Amino acid sequence: MDEVARLHLLQDKLKHYNQEYHGFDAPTIPDAEYDALYRELAALEARHPDQVRADSPTQQVGSLDLRRNVRLVRHREPMLSLNNGFDFHDLQEFDRRVRTGLGVEAVAYCCEPKFDGLAINLLYRGGTLVQGATRGDGEKGEEVTANLMTVKSIPRRMQGSEPWPEWLEVRGEVLMLKKDFEQLNQRQTRAGDRAFVNPRNAAAGALRQLDPAETARRPLVFLAYGVGGVSPGYELPDHQDALLRWLGTLGFPVAEEVRVVQGESGLRAFFENLGARRASLPYEVDGVVYKVNARIAQQRLGFVTRAPRFALAHKFPAEEALSTVEAIEVQVGRTGTLTPVAHLKPVFVGGVTVMRATLHNDEEIRRKDIRVGDQVWVRRAGDVIPEVVRVVRELRPADTVAFEMPLTCPVCGCPARRLPEEISWRCSGGLHCPAQRKQALLHFVGRRAMNVEGLGEKLVDALVERAWVTEPADLYRLTLEQWASLPRMAMKSAENLVQSLERSKETTLARFLFALGIRQIGERTAQDLALHFGR
Repeated sequence: MDEVARLHLLQDKLKHYNQEYHGFDAPTIPDAEYDALYRELAALEARHPDQVRADSPTQQVGSLDLRRNVRLVRHREPMLSLNNGFDFHDLQEFDRRVRTGLGVEAVAYCCEPKFDGLAINLLYRGGTLVQGATRGDGEKGEEVTANLMTVKSIPRRMQGSEPWPEWLEVRGEVLMLKKDFEQLNQRQTRAGDRAFVNPRNAAAGALRQLDPAETARRPLVFLAYGVGGVSPGYELPDHQDALLRWLGTLGFPVAEEVRVVQGESGLRAFFENLGARRASLPYEVDGVVYKVNARIAQQRLGFVTRAPRFALAHKFPAEEALSTVEAIEVQVGRTGTLTPVAHLKPVFVGGVTVMRATLHNDEEIRRKDIRVGDQVWVRRAGDVIPEVVRVVRELRPADTVAFEMPLTCPVCGCPARRLPEEISWRCSGGLHCPAQRKQALLHFVGRRAMNVEGLGEKLVDALVERAWVTEPADLYRLTLEQWASLPRMAMKSAENLVQSLERSKETTLARFLFALGIRQIGERTAQDLALHFGR
């Protein structure tokens, strides 16, 4: 593949990964892998500037969840991203560029923790909160005012003495403290519900709830890190650290770890100090943010396409730990994809105990030569998705054998096939396969598909185990008595479920097409098909 073709491939792949992370709160690759692909794309675009598209991830900020029917609002000032640094060389280059741009020998910086939460923009008029929105694509975000009103640390009305600005945008992150996250997962487990992967996903999911009462049940906190726009004529503090203190006087919580340092040596010392205290912090952080402290100097340095020149996000190295592969299980997805998953000796990494890690596909296993019994380095890159980074060959037992993908589905026994243009093996059983049937049914009744309330994973499991449902249409043929006879179902719950099924019949063509779960027919394609055929 030549460089231009690789460039276009990376543009498309990273756009997809952006949507998963920022729009859906469901990333499928580690942050470290995304960062490496992003840097590769940036280098290719630098060599081929004529191939830089306006919608390239290097030119964009974040993403919107186009699957959800939400109200979008435009930020008064764009919520830009930050350029990333990954080592001390990047730190040196950042300081050099700043000093060169300002024509000075040394610069004072404001150093802040890089919160691992969800960026939020709060709009106040006359000191009163009137609107809250997610970062979205930087220009527009999802309006989540009602949900943010339930976050106790967000002041509904600014404190302190007037005069306040006529209007003001306050920027910060909504997150969940470590202790609150642990307690939330304990409650989830006791209730028989699925535990959340990490505090960021729990916080982001809470803010995107349709019912603010659901958001209120999650222990969310807000920490301010700056401002966006402000009404003309109002003078803000002239330094970043003073701005944060001013926000504190208005009632906005700010991080206690904020410090002003001098030059590159000060930046390095702050990074190492915070990294050493990372595990003891009350919230998850994945790095440090450096900002030129003087706001007039910030204005002089200005912005590039998607980020300010006066700031840098210096990421902590992905945390790794040594574990043992105890087994490799092949799981079956909704479309029949066979995904090998490593069962690991429990290991604490990235703030959680990791017991499983996806191995993606058999090519990835062969490339890394992962075997049962191997000692492996496990990385929870970006504090999100565990992955097996590499095998410690020197510790490999003598009796290990290379892993082979099964030639038949481990659930239904149907032949496994791989199309020439794909790298994944798939079960050929279709809805005959119980694993595919369960996932297909859950997809069909999902909120963004037919939106059938009350039909969750345990009920679907019961339906498939009883062989009452072999295809989605069978859901509409079940009687009230059959629903009521399922485990944990009372007559009232069964009646509500039947009513929800009836309501789901009044849907759009786009939702119905998406609900069918046809391969390569996602929500956008379903919408396009519906528009083309007049619905």
